[in-house]
Amino acid sequence: MSHFNNHGQQDGSKNKIALKWTFFLIAGFMIVEVIGGIMTNSLALLSDAGHMLSDAAALGLSYIAVSIGQKAVTNRKTYGYRRFEIFAAFINGLTLIAISLYIFYEAFRRFSEPPAVASTGMLIVATLGLLVNIGAAFILKRGDNDNLNVKSAFLHVLGDILGSVGAITAALLILFFQWNLADPIASMIVAFLIIISGYRVTRDSFNILMESAPENLPTDDVKAKLMTVEEVEEITDLHIWLITMDFPSLTCQVVVNQAADEQIVLRKIQNLLHDEFALHHMTIQIEKKNN
Repeated sequence: MSHFNNHGQQDGSKNKIALKWTFFLIAGFMIVEVIGGIMTNSLALLSDAGHMLSDAAALGLSYIAVSIGQKAVTNRKTYGYRRFEIFAAFINGLTLIAISLYIFYEAFRRFSEPPAVASTGMLIVATLGLLVNIGAAFILKRGDNDNLNVKSAFLHVLGDILGSVGAITAALLILFFQWNLADPIASMIVAFLIIISGYRVTRDSFNILMESAPENLPTDDVKAKLMTVEEVEEITDLHIWLITMDFPSLTCQVVVNQAADEQIVLRKIQNLLHDEFALHHMTIQIEKKNN
């Protein structure tokens, strides 16, 4: 049995910086948007402010997760705290879903009697919010896009961008056409887009927590590729899972023919898995077939 692992410690410093500055940007403008939403009586602004509050909490949690994820391994925690990042992303996804459901509820309440909205003030605040959110998205894009927490945070901010666009559109419709229904309608459209993003993040992180095989590493495909190695007779106990989004792992038992050199077969398998599937962390047990 041999263990092959080239996967070094991931440097998460750029993720920490991106999450930290995005947190301050979102949290700061969230206060402005709450005040603006109250003063203009705009559900679109208040909904987006609530989403930004969720974002601030999620970003803070993601920052903590990335920081904890960099802690060294211990005798008991042999993978360190890497999996905490996935748990944080799962919470972020659930938060997105909860916020979107609340927006739906508030929007339905306003359909029967749309209140008057101060459209000019709403337009100013929404436009500033759009600029702030674009800035936050740019900061996050400079982080690691394969990191699930950065991806989750980016989806949060994307929801804010869509919220700002919806609020701007609604403000213009109210300003020029006095159509107050535009406010709850814009809120519902944004809520629908947010719930899709929340579902995707929740699904991805849940699958990792359940140690499901990654979509890009289906066990049948990996097994078929391993069977192309000349000396291999059978593959058993094949397991593929993710420790974190960028840390796939594999274990399997490989049965080879009696004439095979076990070390040569092992190197062939290691190279194949590395070249074909970008796998670095693997544990492979070689056994010879009984006559």
